[in-house]
Amino acid sequence: MTEVSKKLLYWTPRGLCLAFALFLCLFAADVFTEGLGFWRTMFALFMHLIPVFAVLLILALAWRWEWLGAAFLTVLGCLQMWLMLLRHMPWQSWAFIAGPMFVIAGLFLANWLKRKELHSGR
Repeated sequence: MTEVSKKLLYWTPRGLCLAFALFLCLFAADVFTEGLGFWRTMFALFMHLIPVFAVLLILALAWRWEWLGAAFLTVLGCLQMWLMLLRHMPWQSWAFIAGPMFVIAGLFLANWLKRKELHSGR
């Protein structure tokens, strides 16, 4: 494995997980159009950002223990698919929300499986 591919495998799941958290933040912006008061808007914003906090917590754990990131993101993706199935949401919703979680989980799994090779040059 070349040095470039080692760095790419190491940083890609971390960067994508952070980008996914930022993507989820976009869905919280709709609370500002509801015309609630300040405190109710702040509470609604906090409630909408709970999934973002969960993804960032998973990222913090996965930074050190990649297998935890793979496991938790897989579970979170399955939970999201189940919730969308209960609400009869279209498959596009599944692809944009649960899909990236499974891709990032796979990358963290690959990172964990290649851990010795990735950290041999450090």
